[in-house]
Amino acid sequence: MTTLKVISDVVCPWCYIGKHRLDQALALLPEHNIEVQWLPFELNPNLPIDGMPREDYCVRKFGSLENAQRIYDNVAAHANADGLAINLEKIAITPNTKRAHRLIWYASQQQLGDAVVDNLFGAYFVNGEDISNIECLAKLGAAAGLEEAQVNSFLHSDRGTQETRVLTEASYDSGVQGVPAFMWGDLWLFAGAQSPETIALVLEKQLEK
Repeated sequence: MTTLKVISDVVCPWCYIGKHRLDQALALLPEHNIEVQWLPFELNPNLPIDGMPREDYCVRKFGSLENAQRIYDNVAAHANADGLAINLEKIAITPNTKRAHRLIWYASQQQLGDAVVDNLFGAYFVNGEDISNIECLAKLGAAAGLEEAQVNSFLHSDRGTQETRVLTEASYDSGVQGVPAFMWGDLWLFAGAQSPETIALVLEKQLEK
């Protein structure tokens, strides 16, 4: 089994699109024997732990709601071109993603990381849910196959906090400045939401080696 490392943040729309394209690429390689490992990156590490109103965030980050709308319209156009649902207007809270990354880490210990990542993206970008909320995260974990009560207990503790912090800092230290970013072992492959065909071609070349 070969590990493809994907560094991403669950509030990054390009990571959402990139996950969709990666799934399509892997489907083009039916006997790939590739395991995907999701590694944390925080686009907004200094947000309050419970997040902040999205309008306030957009003004702070982009200068105005109008500027933010132009940027997100472009993202939505790319998602729609891929046939991918995205409802940015439903998002009321821009979350701090520390808890979400801890959930991904916890799920990955049980080989359910990929399913949890899917659920987080869907909850945020399609349903506009607050993925900084512990109860919301526990339900998303349960939908992926985890025990909801155990997820709730985990997130109310500090378990996984240090491990996730170490992984996040490793992403920063490796020089990642934009996500999604893809690694094959310790080898950098590419960054950004490349096309499924491009991803498949790059992965196929690595498998041949």
